[in-house]
Amino acid sequence: MSKKIAVLVTDMVEEIELTDPAEKFKDAGHTIELIGQEAGKQITGKNGDSFTIDKGIEEVSADSFDALLVPGGFSPDLLRIDERNAAFARSFFESKKPVFAICHGPQFLIDTDQLNGLDVTGFTSIRKDLINAGANFKDEEVVVDQNLVTSRTPDDLPAFNREALKLLEG
Repeated sequence: MSKKIAVLVTDMVEEIELTDPAEKFKDAGHTIELIGQEAGKQITGKNGDSFTIDKGIEEVSADSFDALLVPGGFSPDLLRIDERNAAFARSFFESKKPVFAICHGPQFLIDTDQLNGLDVTGFTSIRKDLINAGANFKDEEVVVDQNLVTSRTPDDLPAFNREALKLLEG
């Protein structure tokens, strides 16, 4: 059964952490929509790639999606500026829908106030932030806790994609 996945993203995203999972999700028959500050806005990744935002944050609700992907890079830090982004992501946790975050993506999830007690991983520089948010930090290529899948770096994408797809299929 095809699932609809929201990808919460803005400028300075780590491109491969967006494009690789998106490709795997599409290959499995799922659809993705890029969610950002404004529909139609062009964003630029860390390496200069451009992406077009499909829908603005004010237009969307978690009710319209089956899962959420938060790619890494500096995008997650920029997403923290607007509380609407955290509220949108929090809705996925509250609805028990899958949330996928890689690299610095889990750092953004701190703003949802939903990580307390959960096992997570992320890029090494955010380890202390996750611990201070009450998460149980694990230095592993992929960590799955309930409906949350987290990974550390682009090197972990095969394991990240595998576990994300398992949740989508389940």
